[in-house]
Amino acid sequence: MFDLPVVTAIERRHYRQFVKFIKSIGFIMFQESIYVKLSVNGGAIEKVKKAVEAHLPPKGMVSLLTVTEKQFGEIDNLLGEFVTDIVHTDNRLVEL
Repeated sequence: MFDLPVVTAIERRHYRQFVKFIKSIGFIMFQESIYVKLSVNGGAIEKVKKAVEAHLPPKGMVSLLTVTEKQFGEIDNLLGEFVTDIVHTDNRLVEL
Protein backbone atom coordinates (compact mmCIF):
# COMPACT_ATOMS: atom_id res chain seq x y z
CA MET A 1 0.00 0.00 0.00
CA PHE A 2 1.32 3.42 -0.71
CA ASP A 3 0.44 7.09 -0.59
CA LEU A 4 2.83 9.11 -2.70
CA PRO A 5 2.63 12.83 -3.51
CA VAL A 6 2.00 13.69 -7.16
CA VAL A 7 1.85 17.49 -7.05
CA THR A 8 5.07 18.34 -8.89
CA ALA A 9 6.47 16.85 -12.09
CA ILE A 10 9.34 15.26 -10.13
CA GLU A 11 6.90 13.63 -7.67
CA ARG A 12 4.83 12.26 -10.56
CA ARG A 13 8.01 10.84 -12.11
CA HIS A 14 8.95 9.17 -8.80
CA TYR A 15 5.42 7.75 -8.57
CA ARG A 16 5.58 6.31 -12.10
CA GLN A 17 9.05 4.87 -11.50
CA PHE A 18 7.92 3.21 -8.26
CA VAL A 19 4.79 1.68 -9.81
CA LYS A 20 6.80 0.48 -12.81
CA PHE A 21 9.33 -1.14 -10.46
CA ILE A 22 6.83 -2.96 -8.27
CA LYS A 23 5.04 -4.25 -11.37
CA SER A 24 8.38 -5.47 -12.75
CA ILE A 25 8.91 -7.66 -9.67
CA GLY A 26 5.47 -9.25 -9.92
CA PHE A 27 3.05 -7.01 -8.06
CA ILE A 28 -0.42 -6.56 -9.54
CA MET A 29 -2.96 -3.83 -8.75
CA PHE A 30 -5.61 -4.94 -6.27
CA GLN A 31 -7.06 -1.48 -5.80
CA GLU A 32 -5.74 2.02 -6.51
CA SER A 33 -2.46 2.39 -4.58
CA ILE A 34 -2.77 -1.18 -3.27
CA TYR A 35 -0.72 -3.85 -5.01
CA VAL A 36 -0.41 -7.53 -4.14
CA LYS A 37 2.17 -10.22 -4.82
CA LEU A 38 2.19 -13.92 -4.02
CA SER A 39 5.40 -15.12 -2.38
CA VAL A 40 6.17 -18.79 -1.84
CA ASN A 41 7.92 -18.53 1.53
CA GLY A 42 9.37 -16.22 4.18
CA GLY A 43 12.70 -15.94 2.41
CA ALA A 44 11.03 -14.69 -0.75
CA ILE A 45 9.05 -12.18 1.30
CA GLU A 46 12.23 -10.77 2.84
CA LYS A 47 13.83 -10.48 -0.59
CA VAL A 48 10.80 -8.53 -1.87
CA LYS A 49 10.86 -6.25 1.19
CA LYS A 50 14.53 -5.42 0.62
CA ALA A 51 13.94 -4.74 -3.09
CA VAL A 52 11.01 -2.41 -2.37
CA GLU A 53 13.01 -0.65 0.36
CA ALA A 54 15.87 -0.09 -2.11
CA HIS A 55 13.47 1.60 -4.57
CA LEU A 56 11.48 3.81 -2.19
CA PRO A 57 10.52 7.24 -3.51
CA PRO A 58 12.06 10.13 -1.56
CA LYS A 59 8.63 11.33 -0.30
CA GLY A 60 5.43 9.61 0.71
CA MET A 61 4.58 6.45 2.59
CA VAL A 62 4.85 2.80 1.57
CA SER A 63 3.44 0.07 3.84
CA LEU A 64 4.06 -3.65 3.45
CA LEU A 65 1.55 -6.06 4.95
CA THR A 66 2.14 -9.80 4.90
CA VAL A 67 -0.92 -12.08 4.97
CA THR A 68 -1.15 -15.79 4.36
CA GLU A 69 -2.79 -17.20 1.27
CA LYS A 70 -5.65 -18.45 3.45
CA GLN A 71 -6.18 -15.00 5.00
CA PHE A 72 -6.15 -13.40 1.55
CA GLY A 73 -8.67 -15.96 0.32
CA GLU A 74 -11.05 -15.00 3.12
CA ILE A 75 -11.41 -11.40 1.91
CA ASP A 76 -15.06 -10.45 1.47
CA ASN A 77 -15.50 -8.04 -1.45
CA LEU A 78 -18.76 -6.15 -1.03
CA LEU A 79 -19.91 -4.36 -4.15
CA GLY A 80 -22.57 -1.76 -4.70
CA GLU A 81 -24.65 -1.38 -7.84
CA PHE A 82 -22.55 -0.83 -10.96
CA VAL A 83 -23.94 1.99 -13.09
CA THR A 84 -22.64 2.89 -16.53
CA ASP A 85 -23.77 5.11 -19.38
CA ILE A 86 -22.24 2.76 -21.94
CA VAL A 87 -24.80 0.87 -23.99
CA HIS A 88 -23.73 -2.66 -24.90
CA THR A 89 -25.75 -3.94 -27.82
CA ASP A 90 -25.36 -5.74 -31.14
CA ASN A 91 -28.00 -3.51 -32.76
CA ARG A 92 -26.81 -1.03 -35.38
CA LEU A 93 -29.20 1.67 -34.23
CA VAL A 94 -29.80 2.59 -30.63
CA GLU A 95 -32.55 5.07 -29.72
CA LEU A 96 -31.95 6.99 -26.54
